Amino acid sequence: MRGLPERITEDARSALRDLQTRLVAFQLKYQFALDQLETKINILREEFEHTHEYSPIEHVRTRLKSMDSLLAKIERTNCPRDLDSVGERIRDIAGVRITCSFVADAYWIADMLTSQPDVTVAEVKDYIVEPKPNGYQSLHLIVQVPVYLSDRTELVYVEVQIRTIAMDFWASLEHKIYYKYEGEIPAGLRDELRQAAIVADHLDRTMARLHDEVSHLDGRHDVVRHQRRRD
Repeated sequence: MRGLPERITEDARSALRDLQTRLVAFQLKYQFALDQLETKINILREEFEHTHEYSPIEHVRTRLKSMDSLLAKIERTNCPRDLDSVGERIRDIAGVRITCSFVADAYWIADMLTSQPDVTVAEVKDYIVEPKPNGYQSLHLIVQVPVYLSDRTELVYVEVQIRTIAMDFWASLEHKIYYKYEGEIPAGLRDELRQAAIVADHLDRTMARLHDEVSHLDGRHDVVRHQRRRD
């Protein structure tokens, strides 16, 4: 190719191999952190499914930023180009999304997960209490988990998003619309999305109230049955 040397020097080859090795190791530690956190969540999920009548965890998804997406965020945030700075300043390279049935479950899951001794909370953004202007709701946690490598232990940041089914449905649709219009969503559509977020919030509140009422009735029926057995 014009403008490139016909032969790459051995020093250049060595530098490229070293860069590739460091990039692979950088990505792997985030994958290992995801694997570890996903295992913790699945243990909680299976425990509730087998020992309780109700599990707060409906779905779990994980994602690792692609290199293109990571490079775009480095540019957008003016982050220094060295891997140490990227790992410290960009804290959503690895992400876990937990979907639950009720708003109260989101906080319950967060408490269970962050109470584990090797999970450290670095940041909390509560978009349930204070939704984003577009209507987005979710509980975001930035946590650190230890990754035990052959020669060292590294603390790795993972973003955890916890939301209800209604919140997740809304966010998935908003994401598709955002990319379809390349971020320039028409005003009318933005208004409809905000209204849909209000409807989703109302649905969450209604479902939680109904769930509480049914649970209360079940409790009363249990007391009555117990009393009848005694009589």
